Amino acid sequence: IELGRGLTPLPESARTETNKVQGCASQVWMDTRVAPDGAAGPVLTFVGDSDAHIVRGLIAILLAIYSEHAAKDILATDAVRIFEKLGLREHLTPQRSNGFRSMVDRIQRDARAALAAAA
Repeated sequence: IELGRGLTPLPESARTETNKVQGCASQVWMDTRVAPDGAAGPVLTFVGDSDAHIVRGLIAILLAIYSEHAAKDILATDAVRIFEKLGLREHLTPQRSNGFRSMVDRIQRDARAALAAAA
């Protein structure tokens, strides 16, 4: 919850159906920006927000793991495993865990799309 308080608020213009993460019990939006980085491939920057305080904290953790990284590095990073190593998974309900996985899936899907577009 503390980490979530530090998130930059998502502008209303980014709270669209396209940016809405499906599979989350709470309202969750993620906006992705892609920048080319030569031989390293595309770099993705994520911003996100939720109407739930706990979920905002989960978003903050995901942004720390994935945002401003190369698409290939995003695909090579298992956030669920990192989350389990931190001992945080046991503090989430099954519904929140499913939402966390949905956010990870969305980030990885965006990374795959960025790589495909750069090819």
